[in-house]
Amino acid sequence: MKLLTVNVGRPKAVGYTDAPGGATGIDKRPADGPVRVTDPGPKGRGGSGLAGDTVCDLRHHGGSDQAVYAFAREDLDYWERELGRPLANGAFGENLTTLGLDITGAKIGERWRIGSEVVLETTSGRIPCRTFQGWLGETGWLKRFTRQAVTGAYLRVITPGEIRAGDAIEIIHRPAHEVTVSMAFRAVTTERELLPRILVAGEALHAEKLRTAREYVARYGAGTTA
Repeated sequence: MKLLTVNVGRPKAVGYTDAPGGATGIDKRPADGPVRVTDPGPKGRGGSGLAGDTVCDLRHHGGSDQAVYAFAREDLDYWERELGRPLANGAFGENLTTLGLDITGAKIGERWRIGSEVVLETTSGRIPCRTFQGWLGETGWLKRFTRQAVTGAYLRVITPGEIRAGDAIEIIHRPAHEVTVSMAFRAVTTERELLPRILVAGEALHAEKLRTAREYVARYGAGTTA
């Protein structure tokens, strides 16, 4: 398992986002040399966890629970075949393009060491947005991406440090529960009956998704469907 590229984006004005200022940093390109990774701080104030990477819409992106976004090269290859077009590393706006790592099947709270310093922890899958669809220019993309439920993973920074292309990735902690990145994503999108089951992931789960699951259980109970 290794890190193919570390991708960062600069702000770019576009017509397909409703972000303040009409700009997005989704166009991420591989960085040369090492990139510093740190906890950016709470959502709404903190942006990306990667130095040199821009988050333009702090309402929905960035912050501690979404400090880093990873997507597998194998899943980009799948979408290349499906869409009939090349997808470079960073094409889905991911900070980390990985090889040999099952991101969809990663457990919430799973921890990865990248290189010799950095430790990251999975928090949730990526909810697709209008900017993502506009960037790819694919009609019906939001529904298609959601239906596939191969979302990549958001991560929080446990141990800061520097990473670079070619670094080894090691899974150093894998929780015993059943809640994967894909399961947590489906619970908050297409299969809400799963919400009670993701609570076992506890505080490792993205704070907003944890709140959604708790509110569901408070309203409907742990064994009902709504």
